[in-house]
Amino acid sequence: MNEIFADLHVHIGRSEAGKPIKITAARSLNFANIAKECYERKGIQVVGIIDCASPYVIEDIEKFLQTGEAYEIEEGGIIYKEKVCILLGSEVETSEIGRTGNKGAAHNLCFFPHLKDIKGFSQELSHHVKNITLSTQRSDLSGYALIDIVEKYHGILIPAHVFTPHKSYYGNCADRLEEIFREKFSKIFAIELGLSADTFLADTISELETKTFLTNSDAHSLPKIAREYNKIQVETISFQEIVKALKGEEGRKVVANYGLDPKLGKYHRTYCDACESTIETKEPVSICPKCGSDKITFGVLDRIELIQDKKETKSPKTRPPYIYQVPLQFIPGVGQKQITKLLDHFGTEMTILQKLSLDDIEAVVGKKIANKIVEAREGKITIQAGGGGVYGKVK
Repeated sequence: MNEIFADLHVHIGRSEAGKPIKITAARSLNFANIAKECYERKGIQVVGIIDCASPYVIEDIEKFLQTGEAYEIEEGGIIYKEKVCILLGSEVETSEIGRTGNKGAAHNLCFFPHLKDIKGFSQELSHHVKNITLSTQRSDLSGYALIDIVEKYHGILIPAHVFTPHKSYYGNCADRLEEIFREKFSKIFAIELGLSADTFLADTISELETKTFLTNSDAHSLPKIAREYNKIQVETISFQEIVKALKGEEGRKVVANYGLDPKLGKYHRTYCDACESTIETKEPVSICPKCGSDKITFGVLDRIELIQDKKETKSPKTRPPYIYQVPLQFIPGVGQKQITKLLDHFGTEMTILQKLSLDDIEAVVGKKIANKIVEAREGKITIQAGGGGVYGKVK
């Protein structure tokens, strides 16, 4: 068995021809650049690109395969330079009846083994969205209906960033995933935690005890790839092997989740949109204690406190460790110059964050920067919690 690093949520900003895919993502995020970034700088062996149902991206994939640097494998996935496996995915926004009775919306990561499968899925999905060329368009499908279409094209469905206040199942649709998927709930074998949650928060909800947790970047720019990622034990890199790992089959499994401290996430605490302040009360509130406004964006921590059914975190024995990690670009004083220096010397961000000693880092960027990186690695930092779409900050 081999241990590999995987980030299964990376967006495409523009096609090779400059056509918009994910409007809010960087133009440099295209299929080829993501593959190169994972190979050359990040040290990621499996990457899930989740805008591959766009016909523009499908065209790019076909051209990419013609370069001779990449090829499809029977077990599913595209192998790039023998080192990186690209999983073809689509993030789909479903329409649900929300927990308040109004329409809710949730994001889903759908992955497919082969290009022909995602082509078929794209064709069918085009009947349920207004513009199939753009990323994450609101569909007229529910999650309950979507999972059947995904399976029709040999795919898997993973609920995305399940706790965020916008576009997630727990955030604005339901108190329980089983309310959404009903008898199909057993077909959901993994969920994505999102940047504002961690294992310790999620494991206060009993229905998640049998589900594998994923920590992914939801990258909207090349540098943000692998700000969260997973260490996975597999035989080889392929779609089939990743599915087995998510199911915990035949010795394959997720062995560690590497993620931000949830306080660094954009939606960790409740936020008042009226007076633009983060609300850090002991109990969840729906009225801002500072200005009295009810125009608030509910935080992940507060939402989980409302819906949890376990008094304390009790993870199943099979749950892998959640390891807090601060990406280099989050560390104050570590600028792009220093990051480039480190990458030029040591190869990938995985090596810098996981393997290097203080002396190794100090030899390249000096003692002050090296100490900051090691202190962040060891959790010796103070964090100002994020909320309302604003990231938390390392102080």
